[in-house]
Amino acid sequence: MTPAKTRIPVAVLGATGSVGQRFIQLLQRHPWFRLHTVTASPRSSGRKYGDAVNWMQADPLPASVADLVVRDTTPDAVKDCPLVFSALGRETADGLEAEIASAGQVIVSNASAYRMHPEVPLLVPEVNPEHLDLLQQQSFGNGRLLTNPNCSTIGLTLALKPLLDAFGLEAVHVVTLQAVSGAGIPGVSSYSILDNVIPYIGGEEEKLEEETGKILGRVTPAGIQAHPMTVSATCNRVAVVDGHTECVSVKLRDRATEADIRAAWSDFRSAPQELDLP
Repeated sequence: MTPAKTRIPVAVLGATGSVGQRFIQLLQRHPWFRLHTVTASPRSSGRKYGDAVNWMQADPLPASVADLVVRDTTPDAVKDCPLVFSALGRETADGLEAEIASAGQVIVSNASAYRMHPEVPLLVPEVNPEHLDLLQQQSFGNGRLLTNPNCSTIGLTLALKPLLDAFGLEAVHVVTLQAVSGAGIPGVSSYSILDNVIPYIGGEEEKLEEETGKILGRVTPAGIQAHPMTVSATCNRVAVVDGHTECVSVKLRDRATEADIRAAWSDFRSAPQELDLP
């Protein structure tokens, strides 16, 4: 691993929530990045992270992170971090993330506020790395802003991309069985979810349908031209702690056997694999 002093200092916005915690967990093992700054809401600001967070991850909270002092989520708080990971909610992210990018930071956001913005890549690195070309068209000052999709969209597009390249796609129907972890902290109450299936997650079906088209679309001078296939989704919350399941039906443009489909998946490689990224 690269020595800590030479790794890139990074910040996590919304660090006390479930997504923020996951960012922190992953950053502890990253060879290129060093966690420098954590931010959260005013009720946590000024406290040590270990005192402010209800740590829910399987790995223990590292002492070096526990001792970080939580800061307010402002552009000034992250000015020493060229790279910022955002776990903010949509309402907080809207406007603030663009402001941070305009101040010169590169911000990678898990929030939905800018996912469908015409200048912002909605990135699954294995699926659409060429969408990073949009960064050269952005109007966020000296910084850059890119987003990752809804969690269910990521798994869906990873499965669809090899099929799209090999056979073409005309229609997709997906039914999701989504774990309670996707609802964040505190999430769905135990009374609501135990011995139950909740057959509606607000906004989730629209995200799956719209984001899939953008991710599998192509870059044009005017932005992303969405893929013209039909996507329909039904989303359910189920009594599973972590890990979503998807039942997917596809209509291919070209005929394919089961062996053809398996080969398309097993042979697929993309930029992260070719670059041997960590």
